[in-house]
Amino acid sequence: MRYLLITYIRKPNGQIDEQVEVSKKIRERDITTCNVIMDFKDKVVNKCVVDGLILNKDWDRLYGYYQPIYTSIIERLEAEASQE
Repeated sequence: MRYLLITYIRKPNGQIDEQVEVSKKIRERDITTCNVIMDFKDKVVNKCVVDGLILNKDWDRLYGYYQPIYTSIIERLEAEASQE
């Protein structure tokens, strides 16, 4: 696996759900639907859009935000990306 894909889904009551996936490649569907796409091989943020706003694509900042939340997923991504 190489990519961390995060999609935010707003429910009618205003609550926001977060859907997280990992993938070996980015599909066209991912580019249009995902809010955050992080490439763990090249250590770049391919996309960071929330509520229609393009946000800071700084790798260190986003990594620092998501790493404590998704520690085991990110450790797996880092291990697998370093083997590619």
